[in-house]
Amino acid sequence: MRVLGVDPGLTRCGVGVVEGVAGRPLTMLGVGVVRTPSDAELGDRLVAVERGIEAWLDEYSPGCVAVERVFAQHNVRTVMGTAQASAVAMLCAARRGIPVALHTPSEVKAAVTGSGRAEKAQVGAMVTRLLRLDAPPRPADAADALALAICHIWRAPAQNRLQQAVAAHRTPSASRRQTTPGISRTPGASATPRNSGASGATGTSGIPQAPGATGTSGIAPAPGASAAPRTSGASRAPRTLKGRSA
Repeated sequence: MRVLGVDPGLTRCGVGVVEGVAGRPLTMLGVGVVRTPSDAELGDRLVAVERGIEAWLDEYSPGCVAVERVFAQHNVRTVMGTAQASAVAMLCAARRGIPVALHTPSEVKAAVTGSGRAEKAQVGAMVTRLLRLDAPPRPADAADALALAICHIWRAPAQNRLQQAVAAHRTPSASRRQTTPGISRTPGASATPRNSGASGATGTSGIPQAPGATGTSGIAPAPGASAAPRTSGASRAPRTLKGRSA
């Protein structure tokens, strides 16, 4: 993996190229600073930053560009210049179809030194050690650019695995929502008719009755058969009382 690290700034924009993979020794291919005069117009300074980054992209053809994520500062003028230079770096990479990764200063410091609150001198010393350099890169913006590239090389595999896990988790959920079976009917089949009390009504069991036939079971009697008559109280045999004469 070859990564171009960009520490954005209008006056000094640090750039550095590092090649390697996580878990193995890394190699520095180039480091430098794109400078712009502080008394020039803002548009001219941004054009100078663009030309400088384009030259680095032409020379090293990185597979990814790592840019420091802009964070809030008390000095609004400084943070605005940093944000503008950062946007130029992302624009140059996107124009060529190169992926862009953003890392905060705390992430870079933690990845390189083990502490998110490390000083610039500590970052420079660790960059020198990790890349096996004779001396720390100068100015500090150049060392920060190399630290950005190192951070991305080390963090990219874990980030890719995390993104793949998130995508795999979302895909089954989406497919379940799209393929949830509803209540379907066989083509050409009609639903069971509901009892409405109209002509041709059915009994409680849902079996049609013969015309004029009644019954709680809803089953029509056989043709010619008559139901057994129910005896009423008037036709019953008289009851006799024991012990009494007629």
